[in-house]
Order: sequence, then C-alpha cells, then structure tokens
Amino acid sequence: MHHKIKKRILRAIEESVFPGCVVGYTGKSSGTGILAFGHQTYEDNSPSIHEDSIFDVASITKTIPTSSLALLLIDRGKLGIDDPLIRYVPEFSNHSRDKVLIRHLLTQTLNYNFRLSSLKDQGADGILSAIFSTEFLEEPGKSFFYSNATSILLGLVVERVNGKNLADAARDEFFGPLEMDSTAFTIDPKNKGDVVPTEIDSWRGRLIQGEVHDESAWVLKTRMVAGSAGLFSTAPDILKFLAMILKQGEFHGTRYFSQSIIEQMQTNQIVHLGLHAGLGWELCQQRYMGRFRTAGTMGKTGFTGCVCVCDPGKQTALVLLSNYTFPHRKPDMDAINSVRRDVADIILSNA
Repeated sequence: MHHKIKKRILRAIEESVFPGCVVGYTGKSSGTGILAFGHQTYEDNSPSIHEDSIFDVASITKTIPTSSLALLLIDRGKLGIDDPLIRYVPEFSNHSRDKVLIRHLLTQTLNYNFRLSSLKDQGADGILSAIFSTEFLEEPGKSFFYSNATSILLGLVVERVNGKNLADAARDEFFGPLEMDSTAFTIDPKNKGDVVPTEIDSWRGRLIQGEVHDESAWVLKTRMVAGSAGLFSTAPDILKFLAMILKQGEFHGTRYFSQSIIEQMQTNQIVHLGLHAGLGWELCQQRYMGRFRTAGTMGKTGFTGCVCVCDPGKQTALVLLSNYTFPHRKPDMDAINSVRRDVADIILSNA
C-alpha cells in the first residue's frame, strides 16, 4: 500500500499539483501510517515536508471543530437540532429568520446567493451584515448550498452557547483532551517555519504562511473566530480525531460523543433532496472518496488541498494534507480531487 501511495503522490508532485503533502491512515486491517512527500514550495532550497508539518486545513474547519462542537452541545442537551437560529443569533434578520433551524446549519441547507470572498473588501461588519440580512433563493431546507456563511452562523451559535470563542471551546473540548497538540486557530510566530505556505496572495500582497488563507475568515478575525475556515493542523492530529469517530465517539477511555450522535453523522439527512449529507459531515462523495466509499463514508475537504475521510463501517480513516493553492489557486479542483480519489481507493480497498 505504501508503494502505491508513494507512486501516486510523486506523480502529483511531478505534475505540479502541489509541491508537497502528507498522507495518513489508520485502520483495523491496515494499521496506522504517516507518509510525507515533497517540499513546502517549488524552490530548490525549500524545507522538506515532514510527518508533523502544519497545514491550513481550510474548510475542514467546518466539521473539525465547528460542527463537532455543535453536535457535542446537542449531545449534552444544551442545544436542540430543531432550535431556531434566532434564539442564539437574534440579529439574524432576513425574511426567513423564523424558519432557520440548527439542522439547516449542520446540513448546509440554506441557499445563500453569494460567495463571502466577494465581500472581502467590506470589512468584518460588512460581511456579518450580509450574512444576517441577505435573502435566501429558497426556503430553508429546500436545497443544498455549500456556503461559508452557514458555518459562520453555526460558529456563532456554538460561541454563544459555550460562552467562549470557537478556538477556546475547540481546545478545551477536543484538541487538549485528544492531545492534538499541533492543532489551533493561531500559530506561534516561532513555529511559523513549520507551517506550509498556501499562496502568494496579490490581495494581501504577500506570501500567506501561518495566517488563514480564506479571505472572509481573515477579515472576520477582528471580530470573531470564524467557523468556516482558519484551523491549522497536522496529519497525525487529524487522525486522532478520526480514530475517536471510528471508536464510536470514545478514545483512550474518554467519551466525546454518544453512539446516537455518531450514527447521525453517518446517516443521510437530506434524502429528500436526492443528495448525501450527515449531521456536520459530507457523505458518500465519489469526487474525493473514490470507488470504495459506502453510504456511511464521512468526509470533508479543504480548499487549500486537504481532505479527511472516515468510514466507521470499514473501520478505516485517512487524511491528505497539501497546499494545492500554491503558488496560486487553480481554476478548479479537478487535479486535487483526482489525487484524493486515488489515495482513498488505495486505502479503502485495503480495509
């Protein structure tokens, strides 16, 4: 299996899909492995990628930790899946304000008609105003629409129920107890060299390394920790979280989720839309989970070139962290999805 993974990743590096990446896996039959390839950039003197290289995992943040923290609150009875959003975010003001439920946030079923990146020059207040007031194209729950805005709202709910910001809640509930010691929303300046750069950004006018790549999350940092993007982590750390999911919510003697919540993560919540999504997770996505996925295969991608996949039925999980956006973002996700699928096929076929 290692040889197949190495061959596929080295081909991707040769094709300039990314300058480097880390692949990790854990499974009942395959054991656990971490494989590092390439360099941080395409420069000849660029530092080598190693097992503990830190990546901006982008939208994986939406699930780890944002949705996971919300599910934890639901498990504890502090939040209801059918609670109205305005109970926690009363400033939400569009015409559907009374109809938006927590389940819509957890399943990305609010049809926002804009991309937050288009508002990056309007400041934090402008972005939040748009999230609170923009009208939906359809009633809540009527369609799937993947949006940063939805996860930012969920992050606000989590923050207000917990009485602490998202970063502190994630550290206290997951990252600390699971010993995910290299996972955080902020990078210590002395560790910046261990962070893999994401892009040479013309908008900010510099190399982005150790600061969030996503523009709206970067703008919002003056007001809040965004629930949509901004987490930095390593392959071994993400695998610890996925291993906890594989063990039905328990890890090293500590229970994080009830088995009921774990089941809801891997149960399709949007059957009526003809699509697949669990509570807080994407499900059964061929574009990056490959041929050996099952109906209960859970996963999440990150725009920077990251992915994590967890299949409780196969008792197997994998993570691939890369900087696909370096030195500049590509016009589509085709090349990175091809790599994601192939690696998932290699690992899941051995489960």
